[in-house]
Amino acid sequence: MRLLVTGGSGFLGSELAHQARVAGWEVVATHRSRAAADGTTVPLDITDPAAVEALVAATRPAVVVNAAYVLSGPELTAITAEGPGHVARACLRHGARLIHLSTDLVFNGRRGGYAESDPATPIIPYGEAKTRAEAEVIALDPTALIVRTSLLLDSSLGLGPQETRPLECARGDLDMGFFTDEWRTPVSVRDLASALLEAAGRPELTGLLHIAGPDKLNRLELAQLVCARHGVNPAGLRGALSADLPGDRPRDASLDSSRAAALLATRIRGIREVLAVRVA
Repeated sequence: MRLLVTGGSGFLGSELAHQARVAGWEVVATHRSRAAADGTTVPLDITDPAAVEALVAATRPAVVVNAAYVLSGPELTAITAEGPGHVARACLRHGARLIHLSTDLVFNGRRGGYAESDPATPIIPYGEAKTRAEAEVIALDPTALIVRTSLLLDSSLGLGPQETRPLECARGDLDMGFFTDEWRTPVSVRDLASALLEAAGRPELTGLLHIAGPDKLNRLELAQLVCARHGVNPAGLRGALSADLPGDRPRDASLDSSRAAALLATRIRGIREVLAVRVA
């Protein structure tokens, strides 16, 4: 079985490619501007439909996981909103199953606990781009699986930004506040990657699926747990209010992942359980 991972040098993509290789998949992982440190990724610009078509045609993957995105900037529309459509078209032409990664930020965060049946109500540009991508992928290929997730931590390959920033702040190397009025359902990227590999072999899973952790935390609570895991005194962390920033932001974008828990054999641990394991 061959797996193509777009965004394969990113935090999720690299973990997924690693786990897939260990599990016996033949993996092709891509990068756009930053190659994987171990040299296992190949270049791909998903804003270029001809390049996407050529790579899928050449590699003939059974499954494609699209984990390529940018959060902001001038390429937000081209990469995050439009790129997934190019991937979906190439998958359709060459008979590959598509799993597309999306976000909890497609919701406005007015109430939290969002299920797959809740309509997307984005209020920030990133959420709008992801919502547009979801709609195009489903319109092109109703058999595709769109996985919405949340903040990612706990890679086997290194620390991500949700872990490095709290540690830098606690040590006095960075000055930033952590919101006490924004709530998410963070997930171990190891658990998410395992769930995606399971889903890759489950073609009956289609449409929308929320795969996030069962614990709802605000940003400060999460930062404190990260510091405790690494034996770093969290006293240097300070809270902040998202409400003090200009504009509107999703305050409670927590996801209800009970459907995934019922459908998948992979257990998605609560982030409190994940971060309770101390790092030597």
